[in-house]
Amino acid sequence: PLFPKGWYNEVQVQTVVLSADGENDPDILSIIGASASLMVSDIPWAGPLGALRIARVNGKFIAIPTHAEMAESDLDLIYVGNENDIVMFEGAGEEISEEDFKAALKFGQDCCKPLIAAQKELAAKAGKKKREVKLNIVPEEILKEAKALAGDRIVPALLTPSKLAREAAVNAIFEEVGKKLVEKFGAEKVTEFVLKDASYYIQKEAVRGLIMKEGKRMDGRPLDGIRAIHSEAGILPRAHGSALFSRGETQTVALATLGTGEDAQEFDSYTGGSNEKKFILHYNFPNYSVGETGRISGPGRREIGHGALAERSIEPMIPLDKYPYAIRVTSEIMESNGSTSMASVCGGTLALMDAGVPMIRPVAGISIGMCTEHDAVDKISAYKLLSDIIGAEDGFGDMDCKIAGTEKGITGFQLDLKLRGIPHDMMAETLEKARVARLFILGEMAKTLAAPRTEMSKYAPRIETVRINPEKIGALIGPGGKNIKRLVEESGCEINIEDDGTVNIYSVSSEGMKIARDAIVGMTAEAEIGKIYRGKVVTVKEFGAFVEFLPGKDGLVHISELANFRVKQTEDIVKIGDEIWVKCLGVDEKGRVKLSRRAAMAERDQEMGGAGAEAGASQPAGEGHREEGHREEGRDQEPREEGRRDDRRGGGGGGGERRGGGRR
Repeated sequence: PLFPKGWYNEVQVQTVVLSADGENDPDILSIIGASASLMVSDIPWAGPLGALRIARVNGKFIAIPTHAEMAESDLDLIYVGNENDIVMFEGAGEEISEEDFKAALKFGQDCCKPLIAAQKELAAKAGKKKREVKLNIVPEEILKEAKALAGDRIVPALLTPSKLAREAAVNAIFEEVGKKLVEKFGAEKVTEFVLKDASYYIQKEAVRGLIMKEGKRMDGRPLDGIRAIHSEAGILPRAHGSALFSRGETQTVALATLGTGEDAQEFDSYTGGSNEKKFILHYNFPNYSVGETGRISGPGRREIGHGALAERSIEPMIPLDKYPYAIRVTSEIMESNGSTSMASVCGGTLALMDAGVPMIRPVAGISIGMCTEHDAVDKISAYKLLSDIIGAEDGFGDMDCKIAGTEKGITGFQLDLKLRGIPHDMMAETLEKARVARLFILGEMAKTLAAPRTEMSKYAPRIETVRINPEKIGALIGPGGKNIKRLVEESGCEINIEDDGTVNIYSVSSEGMKIARDAIVGMTAEAEIGKIYRGKVVTVKEFGAFVEFLPGKDGLVHISELANFRVKQTEDIVKIGDEIWVKCLGVDEKGRVKLSRRAAMAERDQEMGGAGAEAGASQPAGEGHREEGHREEGRDQEPREEGRRDDRRGGGGGGGERRGGGRR
């Protein structure tokens, strides 16, 4: 807005980061650098500007904070101002009150003054003389004739209720006006550019006249009126969360998808801070939303900016530090006539609540516009604020101030101006208009969905969290990821392991979830002395049996602990594959576990009133257990048994190992 009207020369200012310390963000320096470069150039420009980021830590504002300070801040405000007024701001906050936000803007204005003074000093020493340029303005005689030809038809056309019908009525008038202008002044003077500019200025004058003099808006609303709101939730059967939000002729369909920790967005961050995002909002603005055709490609600057604004407006209300899912919201703009970014905030909030995301509070957004009149020295002499502006009011007006938040405070904001700046008292009034409108919209949204659903979509991945000893992470993963890969394949789950020992299991199958959970608990569990386990005999030796009592963890039941009588041979009581109850007697300094079947049976008998917990628990095996076939089976298992014994150096008592060694 600081370039002169009628300046259509392309100006490109490039900022390049040559060095970054990882503690300070270079984005603010790029604004100051751009301002300084224009100040010392010969390009006409009404600078300079001051710029800074403002944080708030423990209630105290901090100018140009470090990344460490930002991590503790409840405010991220980028403020740009001239010597006296606000020119631009954007950012996010954690439900900042309107009073605190105004105080932050005042703090920013005070900080801009030395930055502006330094640039003026630089321009005085090194600046070039500004070039004299002929501004590309519609010739007065052509503009005057165009107004006469359009006559009093333009106002009724602009008051047509529907956007497309309004545009058609206006276009029909100027198509006729254009032909007559060419007849009178010739095609060389009345170019397509001149005709478009004449049309713009005539419409702008008419729209602003209606607002400033008659208090009328193009769609018939009062200045503080909000367009009709309609919303629905759960409109798509397979999406994890979905919502439709309409405000007048602006409509979005928002979709929420829950993913695992592995689905978080990763990116390189040369400036420090986090390099991962668990929540992203993707704003999509297709050509058909404004009744046009055009090239379909990746998101442009506008789409990225609108998505970022909606994202940072919603994010403070999602407990991402506790919520284990990665979240993606896509806002598909179906129809556009003003403030689709704020519609994305409303629709995105409803979609997230429909998905069962435990939002702290719902978020809504609104755009406040402004029309002004200026005096002889270019100061604002009169102004009108407009709640919930439509596209034409954005185009012909002077301001688009977007404020999003909850019933308690502001979470996201962005200011676009066509003016060289606005005073702080006008912004204070703007914030109050936005607050009133926001509360109204939140009330309308609550009629559709007031709080997050308690049940998630059956198509969303379920999650269970298991906490393990961080020292057990290596054992869970296994060499080369062998264990975790096998578990993922067997269970069909996705498993995410954090450095602090938090294991998140994601699954759409309850059976798969149980398999994964039980395996993880078993693989990372510690043997508890005195606890009884149901285990499987995996190796039989003459000195006892090795029993897998936890997944991947064996212990030795010495032959003397197999029964409450003297056992001659291990095979008299157990054989490979038998499932038996065992009690943990102890764990030695090398981690070898001593188990007892005899103690487990006695304790279980006592619990069951002596009825016996296992058929034949205290009796020797029948003759069939000593038949030659079973003895051959034991020998067939010898290589496996040898490996198990070597891994544990006995897995139980050292005496047993020595006996086994003697046998070899």
